[in-house]
Amino acid sequence: MNENLFTSFSAPTILGQPATIPIIMFPTLLIPTSKHLINNQLTTVQQNLIKLILKQMMAPHNAKGQSWSLMLMSLITFITMTNLLGLLPHSFTPTTQLSMNLAMAIPLWAGTIITGLRFKTKNFLAHMLPQGTPTPLIPMLVMIETISLLIQPMALAVRLTANITAGHLLMHLIGNTMLTLSTINLSTTLLTSVLLMLLTILEIAVALIQAYVFTLLVNLYLHNNT
Repeated sequence: MNENLFTSFSAPTILGQPATIPIIMFPTLLIPTSKHLINNQLTTVQQNLIKLILKQMMAPHNAKGQSWSLMLMSLITFITMTNLLGLLPHSFTPTTQLSMNLAMAIPLWAGTIITGLRFKTKNFLAHMLPQGTPTPLIPMLVMIETISLLIQPMALAVRLTANITAGHLLMHLIGNTMLTLSTINLSTTLLTSVLLMLLTILEIAVALIQAYVFTLLVNLYLHNNT
């Protein structure tokens, strides 16, 4: 039972070779980038959404922070497309792998920290110790603030992994239940199928929201360090 339940989270292979890298690169093919393509309604909607999100995220930033605009928009587009493609039948969702999410979170978090140390060294170090802290509590507070800073990339990765994995597991369980009930009770099967459809709609919303939350938190770390 456990093997069947978690089969969808194992990395697929093609001719005995891991297919993770081609799957990760595939969403980029769905975003039109050539200036010679004729715009259609889908392309127009994509461009308008990108401009809206970009305007909202870059509004509080200075020139240093706005230089990250391409990185942040590429990040939210990639995570969104990967999450949505993972909802298709017989597909694989790379964002259910903690290793991949850590590979995204750690470099981005480290980039914001390096930016803060380079351009706002005093302000960055000041966050480690609130003003007016009693002297006996200084070592403890510095240690707590350091630990909270170091676990930020782990929190980013675990949040994305847990939300995407939980939804996929729930859909898998309800789908198996619907198949089992189809031979027992038709009315219960119809009710379960409606529940599965509603859960699918919810998972689409979760896929979009989690991509936005991941990028928004990286954007917040960047804003605090520029």
